Amino acid sequence: MQVSKLLKGITTSNIEINFNDLCLNSNQIKNKDIFVALSGGKCHGIDYIEQAINLGCVLVLSDIKDFKCTIPNIYIKDLAQHLPKLAANCYPNAKKVQTIGITGTNGKTSVAFFIKQLLDMLNVKSGLIGTLGITNSNCTSNTTTPDILTLYKTLNQYYIDNIKIAILEVSSHSLEQNRIAKINFKQAIFTNLTQDHFDYHHTFENYKQAKLKLFKNDSIDCAIVNKDDAEHYCFLNSAKNKKHITYSIDEFTNIKINKHGFLCQLDNYVFETSLLGKFNLYNMLAALKSLEQLGFSRTKIIMFLHKLSAPKGRMHRIKNSLIFVDYAHTPDAILNAINTLKQHYPNFKISVVLGCGGNRDKDKRAKIGKIISELADLIILTNDNPRNEDPIKIIKDIQSGILNANVKVITDRGLAIKAAVSNLKPDECVLVAGKGHERYQIIKNKKIAFDDVEFINSLV
Repeated sequence: MQVSKLLKGITTSNIEINFNDLCLNSNQIKNKDIFVALSGGKCHGIDYIEQAINLGCVLVLSDIKDFKCTIPNIYIKDLAQHLPKLAANCYPNAKKVQTIGITGTNGKTSVAFFIKQLLDMLNVKSGLIGTLGITNSNCTSNTTTPDILTLYKTLNQYYIDNIKIAILEVSSHSLEQNRIAKINFKQAIFTNLTQDHFDYHHTFENYKQAKLKLFKNDSIDCAIVNKDDAEHYCFLNSAKNKKHITYSIDEFTNIKINKHGFLCQLDNYVFETSLLGKFNLYNMLAALKSLEQLGFSRTKIIMFLHKLSAPKGRMHRIKNSLIFVDYAHTPDAILNAINTLKQHYPNFKISVVLGCGGNRDKDKRAKIGKIISELADLIILTNDNPRNEDPIKIIKDIQSGILNANVKVITDRGLAIKAAVSNLKPDECVLVAGKGHERYQIIKNKKIAFDDVEFINSLV
């Protein structure tokens, strides 16, 4: 593509260069790419121009005038606001992909994963973009919702590869930062809303308003909303002039809990599922409603529900043990995870291994402490991405909410997990919470390889 085509409707320039892709991250630059240098909060992209040049960058777009650069550069006022237009110009096929957007505090990953599995069973090609990564694409992302250029590039490639449906986890950060601007959303799905990311949004109301932005998107055909959540009406009201679809746990006419999952009746069908936790029945219903709105027969979809499996790190049972790994890191998610084990294993003692992330929402730490002290038989507090905070300070914040409870502190996550799973008795189970699918620990500014699932598999 030529620069004049990229900048159409934005600005004019006498620089004419053929390029391959746009990139916001200097680490991801490849030969003949354009580097879009913007502020990242702590620093500005122009600080990394030399690295971008060394990797093959041929042009820099920036919102800063008069900086020295050994390759051509173009100044664009309010460049960040022009990102959706740049993305659309560079990746024109992205908007041709029908996208299913899923937002909410908990359940986004599981709902997305379930929709993808069901479409696979129905032999429909689809792409999944979210916390677990990006399927069917060479693009990578370290966040729930990738930056707008990566997102458009991925969708553009999906269209080229004849993938016409994309399933996208939509975080509150991405909505606030306009990362999904002008995407062609066919559906917006709301799972639930509880406390999270107050370090960024500061208040629950701000957090909710960020989530609501997805449902105000003009392209949406229908809003699929969890009717049992207290905030559901806000999401329906935001989706004005759209088709409203709701789901409720009451749609199951019978639910029986056992050690292996559930025996369920939905309409006239009785089936077993190995999924644990009532919240997964909600996630299953959201996926069912999504496929119904895509035009698939409800009866046909229900016949596949028993085959659904949980994504890695979401009530992930380790081999044939009673050790479970879950991504739960909010008060509500922790509560649901422990109660799930209590429901499926009512006479068992429960040990919980967890920590809280550093440089993140501090208000939830004591709340999590209170919950685990009321429900767990043994608590082992440990590191969970302490980042630049003192790990002991984080643990003390959690302890401030803990009442009378059996508590151990082992900051080394590996040793903490080992202490919990060693000599596990037949009537005991362990929940390792907080990191789920993640394959690293962030300590100071370093990512250190560590995978809860792989580590536990090496022990049992």
